[in-house]
Amino acid sequence: MHTHSLRPHLQLLGMALLWGANWSWGRAVVQSMPPLTAATLRFILAAILLVGWLLLKEGTRPLLLLTLRQWAGLAAAAAFGVCSYAVFFMQALQYVPAGKAATVVALNPIPTLLLAAVLFKERLNGGIIIGMALAVFGALTAIARGNPLSILAGGLGTGEYLLLTTVLCWTGYALIGRVLLQGISPLLTTAATVAIGALMLLFLTALYEGGVFIHSLQHTPAQVWLLLAAMSFGATMLAYLWYFDGIRQLGVGTASAYMALVPVFGIAIATFWLHEPPHVSLLIGGAAVVAGMSLMNFAKRTKR
Repeated sequence: MHTHSLRPHLQLLGMALLWGANWSWGRAVVQSMPPLTAATLRFILAAILLVGWLLLKEGTRPLLLLTLRQWAGLAAAAAFGVCSYAVFFMQALQYVPAGKAATVVALNPIPTLLLAAVLFKERLNGGIIIGMALAVFGALTAIARGNPLSILAGGLGTGEYLLLTTVLCWTGYALIGRVLLQGISPLLTTAATVAIGALMLLFLTALYEGGVFIHSLQHTPAQVWLLLAAMSFGATMLAYLWYFDGIRQLGVGTASAYMALVPVFGIAIATFWLHEPPHVSLLIGGAAVVAGMSLMNFAKRTKR
């Protein structure tokens, strides 16, 4: 394989690694500052980077050509996919180990696919349905420490419920993107939603954590700023750009297939860096998640 054709695969591998590491970075950050403040700082940094990159690559013309409907779509996508998602993500990491939290990535595409089948009449084949079931079983096994049925009996804690709420936020983001954000470039969509979401987070932080936010700016240790920079530059800007470049060069099926590696990297990094002991249910659930996501992606490519 030539270097040129290898590059998008290496980028997608890097994307999965960064998104996997993001859970551990977030877990470490919320030990030092409130979750809302942490989310706000992360996305302000990311917005500065992404808007700068957008202006460099595409200029101001695409922004000026956006319709009122598209701006409304971007604001709605930011409310679900950035602001709400970030709040629940950071809150959950106060309660839940990073390795366990990373397995929830498997649930993100499932409500979106099911609702797309109902709302847009997209067909689901047997492989997609079996893959969904396997991924859900794996994620719930990891979340519920080996007993998915305990969820029905209210056997989950605050952190687990917060994690499941992030899935609903991502579903809203994906469906809004499908309906309202057609014809907008991936870079513009990402930069605009992150910037609008950062402003929403700043408003919430000023409302609920104003004094703490100022204190955090003045007294946060250097290593926490480094972690926030890694989350902003690595897991937000770089990972998204690599993902969209992968879609452009290899197609959405191949690019999405690399998402199956996110929980693998997430569990591995949490184990070796944060020294989180990998419970056997986490390993079994993680393996089922990877198998289910891989089968879903293969079945989607076959369907096309």
